[in-house]
Amino acid sequence: MLKPGLPKLIATDLDGTLVRSDDTVSAYTHEVLDRVRAAGIRIVAATGRGPRLTSLVRNDIRVADFLVLAQGGWVLDQAESRYLRQARLPGETLGQALAALEAAIGSPLSVMFEALEHDESPLWGDYDPTWRYPVTVETRTRAECLTGEVIKAFARSFDHHVDELLAVARRVVPADLATVTQAGLDYVEICPAGVDKGTGLAVVAETVGVDPADVLVFGDMPNDLPMFAWAGWGKVAVANAHPELLAQADAVTLTNDQDGVAVFLDELLSR
Repeated sequence: MLKPGLPKLIATDLDGTLVRSDDTVSAYTHEVLDRVRAAGIRIVAATGRGPRLTSLVRNDIRVADFLVLAQGGWVLDQAESRYLRQARLPGETLGQALAALEAAIGSPLSVMFEALEHDESPLWGDYDPTWRYPVTVETRTRAECLTGEVIKAFARSFDHHVDELLAVARRVVPADLATVTQAGLDYVEICPAGVDKGTGLAVVAETVGVDPADVLVFGDMPNDLPMFAWAGWGKVAVANAHPELLAQADAVTLTNDQDGVAVFLDELLSR
């Protein structure tokens, strides 16, 4: 149930939620977000995109006070231009998670590794021609990719649907080893233990002194479930959201292509 009044902080996912299917954000959405910020409500981008896509994130949500990146592992204070959190996953740990997942499904995975944080850094590993976004992949063996720490990894099975792969990963990868999720890219994402959008938002909330009960969140995919569980003012799914998220939502707005987040916030400010 949504609380009365206005929240003190709003966090929104980007791809599939705020960003439309053509990878744009409407002028209307930007205008509504400007009014939300002018009303004194803090705005946070909470995305699976890693720090290598910071410029793209800033373009899509221009008034964000904080960026929660890499599924919550990297948290950027925009005003101070400093990271409040920078989590990495040891290669040895990631190797254990991948081995457990491959043993469970009985076939090898195609894996891309995100290890570098500067703008437009390449991914490492196995190039997948079906990847829907522009990307540079530096071909490296898995052993080479696992020699150091990474921000996260993308693991794909060409024999199993991503939801099936995630269900297996949730079963065989212990939470104290790594966090597993999926964001709608046909890949299971493997992140450091304790890293998710909920813990990333908690870093922001503690920094600014906002209680989870005063936070409103928007999302569309299973990687948004932790922030849905964490936020207390309300959790809103776009109509195109994954069934798992729709089942946890307090309210459902229009689709991302119909500017559902902006429509909901516009109505909220008009109450």
